[in-house]
Amino acid sequence: MIHIKDIAERPSKEDIEALSKFSPATIHEAQGRKGALSSRLKPVDYKMKLCGPAFTVKSAPRDNIMLQLAINYAKPGDIIVVSAGEYEEAGSFGDVLANACLAKGIGGLVTDTGVRDTLQLRDLGFPVFSLSVCIKGTVKETIAAVNDSIIVGGEIINPGDIIVGDADGLVVVRREDAQESARLSQIREDAEAGYIEAYKQGKSVVEVSNLEAVLKAKGLVVDI
Repeated sequence: MIHIKDIAERPSKEDIEALSKFSPATIHEAQGRKGALSSRLKPVDYKMKLCGPAFTVKSAPRDNIMLQLAINYAKPGDIIVVSAGEYEEAGSFGDVLANACLAKGIGGLVTDTGVRDTLQLRDLGFPVFSLSVCIKGTVKETIAAVNDSIIVGGEIINPGDIIVGDADGLVVVRREDAQESARLSQIREDAEAGYIEAYKQGKSVVEVSNLEAVLKAKGLVVDI
């Protein structure tokens, strides 16, 4: 018997809001270059962003019955994350289901299979990250798990982990690490703002990045 279950513990709204201020790239670097999902997963529109708790679901390849169940039971703000076996030749999600998600206030979709109706998805503005775009339809046959730990994009995703995505990609933050990841991300952003200001003041990239000693140790000789 397979049970439909909710996320055991969602991150706080404050933690989600704090992380939403940073790009996935910044968060990835700040938390020790951890948590980046495969670069093969891309948004259907570069303007799309998402940040929220993962509502995880396992799905058989070329089958979207579990995705539809996830949409039915997910809560407002949840990011539905689908593990479907990295199967590219299926369009498991389109404009009809996107409208269902919008009506419920769901925060976005991440799936390691294909989607379709991308023009309509862009017009709707519902954030969708997928492995592929494919017009081929799906069946509704295989029942699987909801809100168990899954692997998507090479990363373990636990229910309630925070998923952050933008035009550059996706990163996962463990729920219990959210505050520390946000703190470290702010430190990184402040440092990068300092680098940019130093460039504007006329300093070189070698000076700003303290590369002179490193380059000298590696035997670099500059004849310019």
